[in-house]
Amino acid sequence: MKAYKKIVLAGGNGYLGTVLAKYYKDLADEVIILARKQAPATGNIRTVVWDGKTESGWTVQLIHADMLINLCGKNVNCRYTKKNKAAIIASRVTPTKLLGDVIHKMVDPPKLWINITSATIYRHAEDHPQDETTGEIGYGFSIDVCNIWESTFFKCETPHTRKVALRLGIALGRSGSVFPRLLNLVKMGIGGRQGDGQQYMAWVHEHDVARSTQFLLDQPETEGVYNCAAPYAEKNADFMRLIRKAYGMPVGLPAPQWLLEIGALVIGTEPELILKSRWVKPRRLMDAGFKFQYEKAEYAIHDILSIRG
Repeated sequence: MKAYKKIVLAGGNGYLGTVLAKYYKDLADEVIILARKQAPATGNIRTVVWDGKTESGWTVQLIHADMLINLCGKNVNCRYTKKNKAAIIASRVTPTKLLGDVIHKMVDPPKLWINITSATIYRHAEDHPQDETTGEIGYGFSIDVCNIWESTFFKCETPHTRKVALRLGIALGRSGSVFPRLLNLVKMGIGGRQGDGQQYMAWVHEHDVARSTQFLLDQPETEGVYNCAAPYAEKNADFMRLIRKAYGMPVGLPAPQWLLEIGALVIGTEPELILKSRWVKPRRLMDAGFKFQYEKAEYAIHDILSIRG
């Protein structure tokens, strides 16, 4: 007998949704992915079509669910034009409000609703780590997105469903994450520090992301905001050095800030995604007893590189 009956992943057809579906396939009777396009079933993992905007047949999938994880949101790896800003906000707020409205009306709603938000909500921090209690909220568009997103989430009235906003660091894995891109830089000999290299990276191994959601599900007293980032953040220069060392690349040319700004313009992204210092502490998870399997970056990097594509 499996531990859970049903896990629902809204917007779960991307990188992290794939990780979570694979993790829960042996733990739950069924894993339901809510996505815009139909996909063939794989064992007990199946896709149900929704548009993230309107109520339709998909709502029955939430009945008696052990957990709903909302992963919806347009990729922020783009230029912050007026059009993209509107799309980034709408792609998060609209599905969140929709799910809240549906759950509010349900007789047998999910036991737990996790909204995957972002650890970038905190300020640029090089002086000390930011936790859920003492952390200081930053400023700028990406922080505005997080604030609107979380506000919408917590305003949803779900008296029979616990809610957790999981502020996620940069998830690292073998495919689909940012790690393969950093590894490619190392392979080409340009995997040195980015900017001055002193900015911290709030990272977390993809397996610990999945494990943390199960931990929160199994702890009925958990609710509110939780940071999900490894306990030991690394400065960018040190993180790149660890990748070079693990891969066996002795040198890595640095990328100064001016070059990153030009490159970001060329490829259509924002330099903030690289240069902001995200020093985040998962205080509440650790205080609740969660143990990260990959506490330090060198452990995560070695695991990811243990199977090279």
